Amino acid sequence: MLLAEGNQHGAFLIRNCESQRGERSLSENPMLDCGKVKHYKLKKLENGHVFVSRARSFLTVQELVAHYSQEADGLCVRLGEPCKKMEAPQTHGLSYNTVDQWEIDRNSIKLLRKLGAGQFGEVFEGLWNETTAVAVKTLKPGTMDSEDFLREAQIMKRLRHAKLIQLYAVCTMEQPIYIITELMKNGSLLDYLQKDKGAMLGISDQIEMAAQVASGMAYLELQNYIHRDLAARNVLVGENNICKVADFGLARVFMKENENVYEAKEGTKFPVKWTAPEAMHDNKFSIKSDVWSFGVLLYEIMTFGQMPYPAMTNYQVVQRVPQGYRMPCPPNCPKVMYDIMMDCWKQDEPDRPTFETLQWKLEDFFDMDVTSYDDAARY
Repeated sequence: MLLAEGNQHGAFLIRNCESQRGERSLSENPMLDCGKVKHYKLKKLENGHVFVSRARSFLTVQELVAHYSQEADGLCVRLGEPCKKMEAPQTHGLSYNTVDQWEIDRNSIKLLRKLGAGQFGEVFEGLWNETTAVAVKTLKPGTMDSEDFLREAQIMKRLRHAKLIQLYAVCTMEQPIYIITELMKNGSLLDYLQKDKGAMLGISDQIEMAAQVASGMAYLELQNYIHRDLAARNVLVGENNICKVADFGLARVFMKENENVYEAKEGTKFPVKWTAPEAMHDNKFSIKSDVWSFGVLLYEIMTFGQMPYPAMTNYQVVQRVPQGYRMPCPPNCPKVMYDIMMDCWKQDEPDRPTFETLQWKLEDFFDMDVTSYDDAARY
């Protein structure tokens, strides 16, 4: 959003923090600084004054903006004009009729362009009834039983959270099955990271995206729901680096009819490098195995989409991880972030943190003073 056409050097936006309800963030676009959007958490003193840096506080947000519009005073650049507004995407369904009756006519969906492909099928940008932009996941024929999927989809549709992709509708009367969801313009987090490679994303953006994923997973944790295939490829990115967890529940249905796919053998489609040892060897999936996968997702975020265990085969991972091997800290990764990864990769499941804990740990990064915001202690 801040980098969109029409926004000038110093354009800024004050918004609700994507990862923490009730908190606000100041984001600005220093175009002369490699085009990276910078984020600063607005904090409050006990007397109600707001500040970015404790060195200077203000009675109101308006006074804060006025001050930093006059001089940078520790920000990367002086604030310019407010960011131009964009229309918020629809997230509550296609229409009133799809709230309860959500099997829709396949002919009402028009596939426009392919966005990507994954383990379960291809994803397209589509149009519903020639009016509403949607994402359409087409499941590979024969990958899952329609009745099993519909039972899981009933649960998926009830799961509503700002950091979960919203399921709108389905088409199951013929193959391939269509899953209709809200559209995230920037595609998968994996593709987004690999295309960027640090050109516009800074450490604060990476941490904010990780915190958003943790927020969505904390909700699933609260609902006693397991994702089973958490990875950057299954997180989608919208405007302003908004991240949402996708494909929750599909792995469970897929495994019912294709258990051999999840055998930990070299050359299979089993996502070995994201899978906890107890799930890998004993088929024991839990929210704690999702936490393990989240640690691998953090590695993906901090390496801009690099393959985990880059010098190892799946077979080597299966053999060495249960023996205690863990990936080393990625280059330019803050020590605290690597510590979180290592917490996620504890051998004993009860020793791994909850997603609620992971969320507040990641959000703690936003409590750093402005002078050290993008310079956290690194290995």
